[in-house]
Amino acid sequence: MSGIGSAVRASRIGRVLLRYRLDELLEDTAARRWLGLMRPFVPRASADIAAQPRGARLRLALQELGPIFVKFGQILSTRRDLVPPDIADELAQLQDQVKPFDGEQARVIVEQALDRRIDEAFAGFDTVPLASASIAQVHAATLHDGRKVVVKVLRPGVEKQIDADIGLLKSMAAVVERTHPNADKIRPREVVAEIETTLAAELDLQREGANASVMRRLWKDSPDLYVPEIFWDYTAERVLTMERVSGIPSDDIAALDAAGIDRKALAAKGVRVFYTQVFRDNFFHADAHAGNIWVDPQRRQDPRFVVLDYGIMGQLSAQDQYYLAENFMAIFNKDYRRIAELHVEAGWMPATVRIDELEAAARAVCEPYFTRPLSEISLAEVLVKLFRTAQRYELTLQPQLILLQKTLLNIEGVGRQLDPQLDIWAVARPVLERILRQRYSPRRLLREFGQRLPAIVTRTPDMPGLVHAWLQQQVEGRHELSMRSKDLEELAQTMKGMQRRTVAAILGAALLIVAAVLYGLDAGGPQWWGVPASSWIAGVGGVWALLAAWPRR
Repeated sequence: MSGIGSAVRASRIGRVLLRYRLDELLEDTAARRWLGLMRPFVPRASADIAAQPRGARLRLALQELGPIFVKFGQILSTRRDLVPPDIADELAQLQDQVKPFDGEQARVIVEQALDRRIDEAFAGFDTVPLASASIAQVHAATLHDGRKVVVKVLRPGVEKQIDADIGLLKSMAAVVERTHPNADKIRPREVVAEIETTLAAELDLQREGANASVMRRLWKDSPDLYVPEIFWDYTAERVLTMERVSGIPSDDIAALDAAGIDRKALAAKGVRVFYTQVFRDNFFHADAHAGNIWVDPQRRQDPRFVVLDYGIMGQLSAQDQYYLAENFMAIFNKDYRRIAELHVEAGWMPATVRIDELEAAARAVCEPYFTRPLSEISLAEVLVKLFRTAQRYELTLQPQLILLQKTLLNIEGVGRQLDPQLDIWAVARPVLERILRQRYSPRRLLREFGQRLPAIVTRTPDMPGLVHAWLQQQVEGRHELSMRSKDLEELAQTMKGMQRRTVAAILGAALLIVAAVLYGLDAGGPQWWGVPASSWIAGVGGVWALLAAWPRR
């Protein structure tokens, strides 16, 4: 996206915010002052909009701005401890009540994606959508064998809209990178790249189907989580067909109570399922808002979640998995020294940081929480505050952890809605302890060693020769140290450029001197095309010297 395109998009965002009178929510901020400059050029809000409560105006504005902003609203709706209830209630409607697109258009998209007529693929296809979200909408259908399914269809033009928003985010990241004093720690370009990768995955429905298939296999026959079946013969990049399931949205407390669901048991299961996905499977559902998390109405005393929408899944490196799990255990045990050591060991912070100072900072963050009942403590909030505090000690923001933090906030939000007295610490701790015992048990380590043994055996015959070659280099003084560094590479390129310019400048100056000598010796010397040779040489020398001095990028 060009700079002009980004400016146009930013201007449109500003106009939408003003049209829905959302500048009122930005009191005493630079953003409100910036919006104030635009106000004379934006029509006044209509009477209908002016009459709407602030939550409704925010919801409508986010819908108008597109998928990225709708996603932001969905996340906010689950954080009732951060967002006023009136706004949270309105934003909750963004889960599956975004304005739908025409059903006939959806039918055409399905036919093009599956390369067959709709009546050949399905015995019945309802053009009125069951639900409509920011990136796709869902239609009920029936297979020719009578099985009930739902067909998820990407919105037309959604890729172009997301590309435009990502372009704007990249432009903003570039500005932050140039102007923010801690840009090297925030790493805005990498953060935007992570968002771009996540959304790209969500736009590929065949990939979403594969995610759901893996999750279904991992949780097969589980009493805690049900994953619908994917029908691959009716699935493509822009169309996904899956088993139709029923359930109660996890935030519909009245409906859950009417169905006799044990909400306390359900909330505890939600926490256990999340930590199991992260630390046992390393494959977690990362779009866990209430619109995607339903409850099986048939299971009252032993409730089970029914999870939808597998477009955004999270995975961590083995190293990040280990250090996160250890961080959680250190928080549970109030071991602030261990928290400080883990941040450095993980490479999130430079080794030059003083451990005792970081330990004191971690203690200052965590201790105030432990004066409260554990049921009132948010583990996600503690983790986020720890990261914020660590940023003062040169914490490097890890983009791969952003998705996990967001999901942890969502899960806690859903859990606290189901059971306001949920003791997340008491539920999460035994899960983590059990998983860590299993993961680093002697049996598990022996099994992993056995899996890697063929690779070790394959390389073993080469080792004596490699060791001999290295020792011979040391004895003969032929050992070379090879270093790779972006800064050193840029410096080398700069030096090469300076050398080239210096040589060119010397040559240009030499040509000027030759021209001067010729002119001085014989003003009537040779002429080329009616112009003295000395003038030609002087002109070439001058241009050459000018080009040599001109800075190159």
